[in-house]
Amino acid sequence: MSEWERVFLQNLALPPHCRRRRTRRPGSTAFRCVLKYLEGAALAQGAEYHLRLSLFDATYHHFFGRTWRSRRRAARAAPPRPARAAFNETIYFHTSLNHPGIAAVVEVVATAGKGDEGSRHLSCGFGLIPLFGSGSEATEPAAEDRALKLYHGTPRALLHPRFQDPVEKNKYLTVMEKSHLQYALKPHQPLETIFHLLPENLLMSGLQTVPGLLPARGDASDCLQKPRLMKPVTCYLERLSVRLYPSLEEFEEELLDLLNGDRLLQANAMPDGDGMAVRERRLHIGVHNGLRFIQAPQVAVLVPEAEVARGGCPGVPSSGAGGAGQALVLRSRIHLNEMVPHPAFGICFQLEYVFCSSGRAGGKALPGGEAANMRSVRWAVWSPVLGTGEAEVVLPLRGGARRGPCQTLVYQTPPSGRSSRRGKHVESGTVQFHVSTDSEEHLVTAAEILRKDRDESEKPPTPSLSPPAPLRMAASPRGPGLSVSQLSAPPRGRDRSPTPRRRGSRQEGGITHLEADLGSPDPEPCAGDQLRALPFAPLQVPIAAVGLQAGSSRTLLSRASLARLHAAGFPEILDRNGQPVEISEPADPGSFSPRLEEADPLQGNEIILQFLAFGRDARDGAEGTWPRTVFLTFQFYRFPPVTTPRLQLVSTDGGLAAGPAVPAQLLVRVNKDGTLGTGPPGLQLKYMVDPAFLRPGEQRWFVRYLAEHSLQIDVWDGDSLLLVGSAAVKLEPLLRQGRAAVRTHHELEVATTEYEPDATVMGREALRHGALRPLGVRVAVRGRLHFCLANVGHPSEETPGQPPSPLPSRSRIVPTPDSAGSWFSLNAAGGRRVSRARRLVEVDGELAAALRSRRPEGWQEQRARHVRDLQIIDAYREHIKGESISQMLSQAITATRTVHAVLGTAEFFEFALKNPYGVQHTVTIEVDHPELSVILDPREWRHFKELTKSVTPVEEEMFHLRDDLKPQVYLRPNETVRIPFKYQTFSADPAVVAAQGPAGLGADAAARSLGKSGAGRTKHIEVSFQVSGGKPIALLRVKVEPQPHVVDQTFRFYHPELTFLKKTIRLPPWHTLPGAPVGMPGGEPEMFVRCSDPDVICETKNMGPGEPQDIFLKVAGGPSPQIKKFFVAIYTDAWLAAPVQIWQFYLHSLQRLDVSCTAGQLARLSLLLRGTPAPRRVRAFTSHPQELEVDPDGAFLLPANGIQDLYVGVRPRRAGSRFIYLNLVDVESQQLVSSWLLCLSCRQPLISKAFEISLPAGGGRGCNKRITYTNPYPSPRLYFLRTNRPDLLQFKEDSFEVAGGEVYTIGLRFAPSQAAGEEEILIHINDHEDKNEETFCVKVLYH
Repeated sequence: MSEWERVFLQNLALPPHCRRRRTRRPGSTAFRCVLKYLEGAALAQGAEYHLRLSLFDATYHHFFGRTWRSRRRAARAAPPRPARAAFNETIYFHTSLNHPGIAAVVEVVATAGKGDEGSRHLSCGFGLIPLFGSGSEATEPAAEDRALKLYHGTPRALLHPRFQDPVEKNKYLTVMEKSHLQYALKPHQPLETIFHLLPENLLMSGLQTVPGLLPARGDASDCLQKPRLMKPVTCYLERLSVRLYPSLEEFEEELLDLLNGDRLLQANAMPDGDGMAVRERRLHIGVHNGLRFIQAPQVAVLVPEAEVARGGCPGVPSSGAGGAGQALVLRSRIHLNEMVPHPAFGICFQLEYVFCSSGRAGGKALPGGEAANMRSVRWAVWSPVLGTGEAEVVLPLRGGARRGPCQTLVYQTPPSGRSSRRGKHVESGTVQFHVSTDSEEHLVTAAEILRKDRDESEKPPTPSLSPPAPLRMAASPRGPGLSVSQLSAPPRGRDRSPTPRRRGSRQEGGITHLEADLGSPDPEPCAGDQLRALPFAPLQVPIAAVGLQAGSSRTLLSRASLARLHAAGFPEILDRNGQPVEISEPADPGSFSPRLEEADPLQGNEIILQFLAFGRDARDGAEGTWPRTVFLTFQFYRFPPVTTPRLQLVSTDGGLAAGPAVPAQLLVRVNKDGTLGTGPPGLQLKYMVDPAFLRPGEQRWFVRYLAEHSLQIDVWDGDSLLLVGSAAVKLEPLLRQGRAAVRTHHELEVATTEYEPDATVMGREALRHGALRPLGVRVAVRGRLHFCLANVGHPSEETPGQPPSPLPSRSRIVPTPDSAGSWFSLNAAGGRRVSRARRLVEVDGELAAALRSRRPEGWQEQRARHVRDLQIIDAYREHIKGESISQMLSQAITATRTVHAVLGTAEFFEFALKNPYGVQHTVTIEVDHPELSVILDPREWRHFKELTKSVTPVEEEMFHLRDDLKPQVYLRPNETVRIPFKYQTFSADPAVVAAQGPAGLGADAAARSLGKSGAGRTKHIEVSFQVSGGKPIALLRVKVEPQPHVVDQTFRFYHPELTFLKKTIRLPPWHTLPGAPVGMPGGEPEMFVRCSDPDVICETKNMGPGEPQDIFLKVAGGPSPQIKKFFVAIYTDAWLAAPVQIWQFYLHSLQRLDVSCTAGQLARLSLLLRGTPAPRRVRAFTSHPQELEVDPDGAFLLPANGIQDLYVGVRPRRAGSRFIYLNLVDVESQQLVSSWLLCLSCRQPLISKAFEISLPAGGGRGCNKRITYTNPYPSPRLYFLRTNRPDLLQFKEDSFEVAGGEVYTIGLRFAPSQAAGEEEILIHINDHEDKNEETFCVKVLYH
């Protein structure tokens, strides 16, 4: 038995419960547990004891991991101290199951008899060590040791069906009196450095050997207290081949027959002519230390040798004449940089077949068939021969029912009767390969390393390397490219926890040699203690925060076009009397009267948004193709964000346009099957805003929102999922000003903004509202959105004489409950509130089950049973008496306050606390949630009272803080004081986002109201007011109901994945922000910001009087195509009472690809596509299809867990730096599979000739010109013509062929320009490979 196999079999562990494995979190917590001594009266003098430690899941009654055993220790008694057995054993482990139900079980075992053969083990008791607290966090480390109480019996009692968690609730467990185990449990952070060597839930002693670790320094024997890693050695595997018994063809034929028979057996069907076909043959290769895989195994695709021979691939091992074509070969080289020279380290191979169902098509897989079916057929482990540099290795494969490192079921081995003359050791097949190491190192013995380390214990641990053997590195050509359907599956088994990557490691689990590190590290400056910080000066160019300007909604369409547009059959907008609402012109900005809105008897507002048509703008540069379908995203008021269904653009008969370049297309719903909906065109959404379901005073906020805010609408391409552009419309036309209903029509500009790479200098251009416009920003108008706004007035739903139940009390004071109140009163005022007493069996189900009779009995038996039932009832009443009294007393002193929480807004209230005693007391206030706090600063208290117009007094120096920062207040006898509280949350509750949405998304959806449906999960916070001894005198229960919030502005950033986004956003002047107070005393106020994501760095600093203020953001991007969403609240008061604006940020993480190219010349590159667990039909879309082409350009099948190359050709039209977006979209489910950010660095080509012409501006028929080109080569050549301005220049022929030395005349057609000015048009003459030969420049003067 090899060292690897011995370590592997000795450390097999039970997995956690299946439900725990599905909900496992990514992080893992490391622990260090010291079992010191066992002491108690139950120990016998001189008897030997040992401890056993196991992991237990109390929620599912499941033991997992592997039981650890200590050494035997004899109990010694030293009067008057009881008997004690000292262990002093240290155990290390880590687990990701951070749940309060996870505990470590300690069992005390006594050894009876002498020797191991004749001894018997008797369980004397056990105890439970909790690992995590109630908040799923590691138990706080204690300053001193802890005493663990022990229970009689064995840990098998934990598996009893009536066992309850926690242990204190179990009446079946009896505590061992005067006996305990002294222990210490603390988190152990140094263990995190060896998570890649030590699997989860495996208990290891510091005296045990972990393969891959150096021994402890000096006299210390604990190698896990400060673990030190052995130096890895890089290995290369080449010329790898796999042979199966008796031949590859016979092996696969038998395997397919068995799988097909199993398929028919499971389906209980007769042979139907269908079968199974081999789709892929894969080999998982990874390094295993006997405990776990060091890194995720690499996945390589094997191909039959016969196919490689037909392709003529050099460098592939030949099988000789006898077995020609009967081997599976690997056409690439495997690079393993995690190998360690230790006897327990081995290279694991797992052969896996991928099958798919085939029909009657000649054994070939049918297109669009079932998902891939993966089966493991063989595996092997090879421990390197230590001390050699390179070798040829032939390794037998294993199979059948035996434990393997991949933890999967493996195909059976051939029967023993089928063994060939080669011997039984190869009857399962062999794997053959050539192994080598780097030229400066080779695998040396672990004993040599350990001996060297002991001799130089005071030096850093550097394993010595013996002189390298002379290596002859054979050339390893790559051979032909990998096939399209190659798959890459995630590793299986228990070793799925993330492992730390070593420096220089370049490979992950996946197809080898096809990955590139496109990201660059983000260096962070570090400062020493003596450095002095310079004034805040961000290097990023500030982005203007003015957002989209809600421009004028002037109509470009003619009246005839508008008539055809509105005759398309859009649904009518009716008022509350059923009459159509006429379209009116928007009123002048700022002309509304708040008094008219308050005096309006129709306080209910039915807001209707109607999207009609979308047309292309004449100024669109035609860089992107016009979308076939679109969808819209926006957020109105504090309703949740809306994503509309896909809408197809349909042209009307007669061609709606103001000119031939501006068509207007109707928006028509698309069914799930891709057909057009039969309903009326357009999309209509309704919002019902009724004061009955608003918070107190929110009606004024809503009117103010309509008067000052704009609605931002993002338009997306429904096929490519790329952003077409954004539009903004002022909401002021929705103010009815006393009218029954209003309706306005708008034609909005849909514009897109392109950000070039960050510039290093700032320009002096000024935007509107005084904000700076950054360099490298290009805004283009893409189209025009036809849109209707309407507001239909309705009477409020409040019933006369009945107060609205959803409205909370306007009082800011929470009174203390009076003990003489009506909590215990059965006869309320008027005698109408009467409570009926219920029987005990109606209250408690367990008591009802105990009193339930089984069968009819005689009179004496019934009497005896009745007596027994009375005894049970009496015992039950005595049992619950204390709990019931305590509960009733707690209710008597409990007050409740409901808080409607909005992101960033502080909710202020006061609690009237009364001292019910005739003596003075110092009351400690304990709050169990960080978002609710006591206002300690009297200035903040006074500020909130001014905002809420409270008239209660403010007391200076009211509170005293204890050492644990809990506030205390002194109360005189029978005194009442008011305690100020503030609830404020900066976390965006996901339940609020999933709250009610607008109607119109479904076919039969009715209008929904704000506040009618639940707005998130209700949260309860307990506040306790305690006197000395922990006795409560009052309790406060705060009921928090999260509410959606208003989004004032939305920002979207596209950034490379797994890097930091650093942006500076310039705030506009504070008086232009909606919600800013008028006439702020003291000049311009300082602004403050808070972010909803604690992992986002967000700050602002005042640069001085008269200087603009900037917000600095630093966000860590995730993997592509992840989208991170967070909010930033902006305040103008230092106490952060209410934000003046809330900004919403989207960070789209894309895979970065840097491209260096020349304008007008084609640059080719390839992208690696990785499949998802399910096969998908995908298509690649780009934001600039005229400059970037993909192959394949249509929809294609991406195999499950497979890889495929996507070929990209880039031909930029202008020089400079810019971004191009590339999306890979599932065309069936319209999901984004992958996304790339192509960062172009384009050079200007060398201009060989220059021309200048003058043309009239303002229309016309254009102009024809000719230029000549001479072929400088002696042979005929084919040339292609390109230009950077196809809208202004067309060629008579896009390509031409000219003989050697001959002259060719190129015909040019210049299109007319609408505006006067100057344009430089480039003419690129490219060869047959699309490489630039020459470039001409034509300077056109339009006058």
